[in-house]
Amino acid sequence: MAVGDPRVSIVVPARDEARNIERLIEALDRAKVELEAAGYPTETLIVDDGSQDDTWLHLRAAAASRPWLWAIRLRRGFGQTAALAAGFEHARGELIVPLDADLQNDPADVLLLLRRLEEGYDVVSGWRRHRRDRSLTRRLPSRVANWLLAVFSGLPLHDFGCTLKAYRRQVLEAVRLYGEMHRFIPIYAKWAGARIAEQEVQHHPRVAGRSKYGLDRTFKVLLDLATVKFLGDYSTKPIYLFGGAGALLCLGGIGCGALALIEKYAYGIWAHRNPLLLLAVMLFVVGMQLIGMGLIAELLVRTYHESQHKPTYLVAEEVNRPCAASPVSSLQPADASTSTRSAR
Repeated sequence: MAVGDPRVSIVVPARDEARNIERLIEALDRAKVELEAAGYPTETLIVDDGSQDDTWLHLRAAAASRPWLWAIRLRRGFGQTAALAAGFEHARGELIVPLDADLQNDPADVLLLLRRLEEGYDVVSGWRRHRRDRSLTRRLPSRVANWLLAVFSGLPLHDFGCTLKAYRRQVLEAVRLYGEMHRFIPIYAKWAGARIAEQEVQHHPRVAGRSKYGLDRTFKVLLDLATVKFLGDYSTKPIYLFGGAGALLCLGGIGCGALALIEKYAYGIWAHRNPLLLLAVMLFVVGMQLIGMGLIAELLVRTYHESQHKPTYLVAEEVNRPCAASPVSSLQPADASTSTRSAR
């Protein structure tokens, strides 16, 4: 880190938050004073995700008198994940802390997360233990989703959806964000061998504006969970998933066919009148198709890794490495997706 560069980058995605921006800037002003006093030179990046209100006008006015405030406006609303990816890509600090613009996350908690990070962790995830949201439409679905994520990922966090987290830059450099996958960054970090901790943070009720999320978000989380589970367990060996399921279906088809033959010769039930024969053919055909899909997926995985020279491992640390040895780590700056690059 060069002299004068920030050590901490606070990244705030914002969309239609004109009624909250002034209060947010005041809170960030106070947080910056505390962070600087604690030895954390800080910059703040607020990414306007295609707001339709006066959010950008307020940001421009605030940034005019604050050199540490970096305002970025995307051409249209690409979504929270893309806005975060744009902020991560532009951030200069070695420690990166995202938080929401609606002030339900408290910027005063940033220092608390950073101090936990200094204990040797790579990720510190905020836990809104006492959420100030509606029970039926927000808290209950969130608990169900968090429980499912913890079970299927093996990462025992209570609050995957809390935006307020602290990351070391090298953790984010290995992550590429697509769709609505920002809530799964700790899971990606776990796959890369990161040390992860959880820290209780404050959560305030929303006093202005309205939430961008509804009950339908829970169903989207479940679909994203299926994607994450597949990427985590089968991204380098898809034949195990497709081939295993296909083999089971083929065995089921063979079993149904054998049962149809037994019924024909033992009980005189003609095969063309026995639905088991049709079921046997269907199961066997679908099973062979799944096995074929697995083989095609294997080819795609190999093409993906070999065409981009992506190794199937990440190196954490080396000792006494010869100077002539070439680096093999696949860590590259996070690609915020085509949409965010074009929206600079």
